[in-house]
Amino acid sequence: MKQFLFWALLLCVSTIASAQQDLTVSVIDFETQKPISNLTIQLLNSSRNISIEQSTNVQGKAIFRNIPALDGYQVLFEETTDYAAKNSDILSVRSNQNPNVILVLQKNTPQQLQEVVISANSTTKINRRDAEVSSELRATEIQEIPVEGRDITRVLYRLPNVTQATGFYPEAPNVSINGVNGLFTSYLIDGMDNNERFLGGQKFEIPSGFVKDITVLTSNFSAEYGLTGSGVVDITPRSGSNKTTGEAFFITRPGPSIDGSSPFAQRDLSGNQVKDGFARYQAGAGIGGAFVKDKTFYYFNFEHTTDVKDNLLNVPAFGITETVRGNNTFNYFSSKIDQNWNKNFRSSFRANVGLINIERQGGGLDGGAAFPSSASTQKRNSVLLALKNSYNFGKISGETNVQYSRFNWDYANSLQSNSSQVVVLGTNDETLAILGHPGYLFKAVENTVQVQQKFKYYLANHTLKAGFNYIRGSHELFGGGNPNGNYTVKLSQSQIDAIKASGVGSALDINDIPADAIIENYNVELRPASFGTHQDIYSAYIEDLWSVNDKLNITLGLRYDYDNLSKGGSNKGDYNNLAPRFNFNYKLTNNSSIRGGYGIAYDKINYAVYSDALQQNTKSADYRTQLQEFINLGILPAHTNLDAITFNGNISANLSDIPYLQGPSGDVLQDQREGAFSNERRILNPNGYDNPYSHQFMLGYQLQADENKLFYVDLVHIRGENLFRLRNLNAAAEYNIDPNNVIIRTTDEADATRPIPIANGSAIIEGQTVTGVARNVVMTETKGKSRYYALSLNYQKAKGNDNYSYRLNYTLSSLKNDTEDINFRAMDGNNYGNEWGYSINDRTHNINGIYSYYPFAGTTITLAGLLQSGQPINRIPLGFGTTDLNGDGSGFGDAYVGNSDRYPGESRNNDRLPWSTTFDIGLQHQLKISGNNKLEFRADIFNVFNAENLSGYSNNATQSNQIQGGSKASGLFTQRNASPPRQFQFSVRYLF
Repeated sequence: MKQFLFWALLLCVSTIASAQQDLTVSVIDFETQKPISNLTIQLLNSSRNISIEQSTNVQGKAIFRNIPALDGYQVLFEETTDYAAKNSDILSVRSNQNPNVILVLQKNTPQQLQEVVISANSTTKINRRDAEVSSELRATEIQEIPVEGRDITRVLYRLPNVTQATGFYPEAPNVSINGVNGLFTSYLIDGMDNNERFLGGQKFEIPSGFVKDITVLTSNFSAEYGLTGSGVVDITPRSGSNKTTGEAFFITRPGPSIDGSSPFAQRDLSGNQVKDGFARYQAGAGIGGAFVKDKTFYYFNFEHTTDVKDNLLNVPAFGITETVRGNNTFNYFSSKIDQNWNKNFRSSFRANVGLINIERQGGGLDGGAAFPSSASTQKRNSVLLALKNSYNFGKISGETNVQYSRFNWDYANSLQSNSSQVVVLGTNDETLAILGHPGYLFKAVENTVQVQQKFKYYLANHTLKAGFNYIRGSHELFGGGNPNGNYTVKLSQSQIDAIKASGVGSALDINDIPADAIIENYNVELRPASFGTHQDIYSAYIEDLWSVNDKLNITLGLRYDYDNLSKGGSNKGDYNNLAPRFNFNYKLTNNSSIRGGYGIAYDKINYAVYSDALQQNTKSADYRTQLQEFINLGILPAHTNLDAITFNGNISANLSDIPYLQGPSGDVLQDQREGAFSNERRILNPNGYDNPYSHQFMLGYQLQADENKLFYVDLVHIRGENLFRLRNLNAAAEYNIDPNNVIIRTTDEADATRPIPIANGSAIIEGQTVTGVARNVVMTETKGKSRYYALSLNYQKAKGNDNYSYRLNYTLSSLKNDTEDINFRAMDGNNYGNEWGYSINDRTHNINGIYSYYPFAGTTITLAGLLQSGQPINRIPLGFGTTDLNGDGSGFGDAYVGNSDRYPGESRNNDRLPWSTTFDIGLQHQLKISGNNKLEFRADIFNVFNAENLSGYSNNATQSNQIQGGSKASGLFTQRNASPPRQFQFSVRYLF
């Protein structure tokens, strides 16, 4: 039956024919306030010499179908014997947008009419079409807002229901929509996929120079959008026109030499920490125009960034104190070529190439023992090639699109790839040096093909749209330990003195260590091979926009998604992902409307869920014996197929009595794989994975107060279900701790309570002692939940004829959940009932304001303020000699995914950091040189008042202030970090 429904949907797609940009013009009689039919309306765009005519229907509506996403449109009505001529202001159309314009016509008399039209200089336009909760920033607004490093993600915080995210690794996406983990935000460029699917985030981190506008969909969006229960960030790229335009720029952030001082490390654009000597230099250029007037258009953009950063190499035993300089480089190339074949058929080709190199040069922020010989780089390289085709025939319009993309994430690209790693210890076991290889491998490669087919079919009062989307990603991971071996060696005092006297200094390498050094441990990877699989995602949707009358629009939609990774370790996937969507938009007056809706949105499956279950797995006989015992005990279902849930993943062997740099290879030590005891192993879920999904409810009111002012309020409720979390099949029994009488359970005591008890690195199963087992056997399950409530109040004023504009937003929200991340686990056994609490990204209050003042021609002063209530604090044990009070071995305090034991008597995330208040200012002046040639000078000051904010900034959870020891009542606080102090950024830009 499920397969029948799936193929029925595909049949609907093939027989119902949508290009994504329609413009609807509603024409109303000023005196009667009734719609006017049978009038000819014209749509012009001089940049592309576009001129289209349409007639209004019985509801007074004219629909301009399948138009390009461009700036510079204008709607015109020429004078007739009955009505005077009218036209709208210049307006912009973004990717996948269906805007509305109202023309209120006056009888053909000398009287003048005060009407509401769309302004060319703002986003203050009422949505008269549907109940989509979204926000938009145009390129001109982005250029006015103080933005660090032209990074567009840093302007998204200025929008309703969007906050700065706390991630779980440095490079984690820094944008959270509706408080959800940033891994689940969906990123699109021109409506096509831009998601890195191993974990999440953008493949190509598009710079602002290639952005026409940004749209963030936060809830209740069209059935066309899916694969996220969070939100969608859709970038409309720039296009060329008949007129040649462009820019060239240079930006510098001098860094600590003029910035405010802070004892804490800050973060570069990649999310990695930097401190002393940090400076940033950026340069780039963009140009757009026409190869053939009215036919072939182009836009090219290139942007480069270099970060300079200093680390300190500090090893007193060797007499070394040196500064080690490193560089990060970011290169982004983008291009778009548009071809108008005829009035009914056009194509566009887009290419995006990103080359990112993040250097780990050795040393440390405040001193370290990693020598330059251990240097490595992190590479995040991406390529996207997209071909889009839009066409019209009769009452049907459509798009046929295809995209190829590649993402190469080499997290530890060693400068000595064939080397061993050597960790050198002193006489007191202190670390004196880290040399050679980084000690591990992680290289994830994703090659993806996307095919997208869309249709729209126009009837009198209905616009039917349907589509099909197919994404095939080929994933490959080369991970695990070092196949060249990692050595831990210990030196005597005489050996240390000899190295110091040799004068080798910071050039110390593995060959400078004496051959007779004591070998404490030798570790080598036993499976140095890549592995992976294909991820196939099929999506189909159908939707009807029913214009019931000139006041009421109703949208009915149905979407279906299938991800083959949902199969997991089962023999079938999650086929029942049918997602209905419903919303309405009712016009109260020409200037106001009420809207609401309900929909279900299914989320993607991060490939890391599947990959981790492969990488941390084994097919050894002992491990299979342990899994079979779980089946016998009823912990795993009786239908479990051991071959389907296991895989020969990465594992390392350990030796000690070997000569220095002469350890045996992994091939020689393969026999150690069978009997190796592991603290933790994983399996694929024998029941497969249900796709996470959310129920989304929304009710809102909009008021266009005048030509340039818009007020709207939205109430949103989102109920997340089937969220990812970890289940431990061999969890120690739950252990209740009396806050007034804390008794710590030992590891041995905890191990004895496991379903399969562990003792001395082994287990007894069916009377036999087996060593190749795991203390913890973990699998991903999809049983988590979340609840989000939000009230968002928004007021926007465009510049119009005034010399100022502003945006004000206040969001009151609450998000609670019982899981934060794909690697979230319960603190005590598998008791997720005790995990219900505020999300790590929850905000109660979020106040955002942007005010721009234009004192005279060419000058703009923009003040941007962001005020956020404090992020939640997780209170962990302090003063007990350990953070692992229940003895289950997972009490490592810096992990913020539920691993840490909480302080006795405290619930999860039940405390708050202080408010964060940040004000930024941008000062910009443009000098006219000649014609349209201008020279722009700009200064941005971030955190003008130098506030030391302990909360409300993008950070890595392991280094944040959100982990605190002691009870809430104790008030104990350890400051680990703070948001950046006052910082300066200067730029010059040439526009033509």
